[in-house]
Amino acid sequence: MDDRIKNLKTNRRMTAFKNAATGYFFIMPWLVGFLLFTIYPMFSSLFYSLTDYDLLTKMEFIGIRNFIDIFAKDNTFWVSMRVTFTYAFIQVPLKLMFALAIAMLFNTNRRGINAYRAMYYLPSIFGGSIAIAVMWRQLMGKQGALNSILLNLGFIDKTIAWISSPDTALGSLIAMSVWQFGSPMLIFLSGLKQIPSSYYEAASIDGANAFQRFFKITLPALSPIIFFNFLMQTIGSFMAFTQSYIVTRGGPADSTLFYALYIYRVGFQFYRMGYAAALSWIMLLIIAIITAVIFRTSDYWVYYEAKAD
Repeated sequence: MDDRIKNLKTNRRMTAFKNAATGYFFIMPWLVGFLLFTIYPMFSSLFYSLTDYDLLTKMEFIGIRNFIDIFAKDNTFWVSMRVTFTYAFIQVPLKLMFALAIAMLFNTNRRGINAYRAMYYLPSIFGGSIAIAVMWRQLMGKQGALNSILLNLGFIDKTIAWISSPDTALGSLIAMSVWQFGSPMLIFLSGLKQIPSSYYEAASIDGANAFQRFFKITLPALSPIIFFNFLMQTIGSFMAFTQSYIVTRGGPADSTLFYALYIYRVGFQFYRMGYAAALSWIMLLIIAIITAVIFRTSDYWVYYEAKAD
């Protein structure tokens, strides 16, 4: 009897081992890629952040001197931080509000609505490309189409250098980013379709108007979707690079110097790879802190129906 129990346990262990081995075999390509292209570069950059390394001369270990210099001596670091935080805090709410508004308009079963949804999603597909950035640079230029339209409509008396003025350059990049609202729009649209119509019918019977239905039903029911979109868009805004690099090159007067562009300048134009690695780790910590704060505060404004039950 004891031998049968032992054999049964042994067979179960072997079966569990075979199942685990099969699972690891199938995820091996992803696992190898994750270790080679994510984990190894992360720890390498952490090591380089403690060195003075320029790709051309011998590496010198200097400890935390790069981090001290960044906070104590690097004025451009603080400029790029201010620009990036300003961009994130303005662009993310505007994009989400615009995406939610368009999603509510498209939350219908009218004929041809799928074609309109696809058309409005196209900017998100091409928005991060260099070609679109060049197009926006021409559009927002002093002789661009935007000035022509505003002049013909009588909104301005003379052309404005939207991307050449420190006062309007960052706003131009924010407008370009808000234009790429397709991805959060589709996520909002999916969430809207999951809200039972009975909620709205009951609220209408009770005399609730459209304004009350939006704030009492739509927003609470969409709060998990809003949370997801807000988190992803916030993280993405802190990693913005293409718009500033192609459209404005960080100018004028560093008014659009995003943090990612500053890291690129330090690493690939000034060849200070150790210093750039230190900048990258600071941004990683900032994003981690912001993400933790968003998760921490979500208990106060995100409604989960499962918790309520």
